[in-house]
Amino acid sequence: MPIIVDIDVMLARRKMAVGTLAELVGITPANLSILKNGRAKAVRFSTLDALCQALACQPGDLLRWAPEESEAPGAAPAEAPGATNPV
Repeated sequence: MPIIVDIDVMLARRKMAVGTLAELVGITPANLSILKNGRAKAVRFSTLDALCQALACQPGDLLRWAPEESEAPGAAPAEAPGATNPV
């Protein structure tokens, strides 16, 4: 997935434990772990807001986009499924 979650980076900078952050945010350590390890499919804005408050950071400090190899500059664009080439 091209969205990278950097919660572990902010935890290290703040010298904060995962359990402490989970308590401050109001989510379970297991759900924070899912988010932290990039396995979450979505994140609520209210959760992102609480994370930013607890870590005194901006959303961009926690989330960043990195292109996949097929999306790298200079790579040929991926063809959509079922697309046809015009003649």
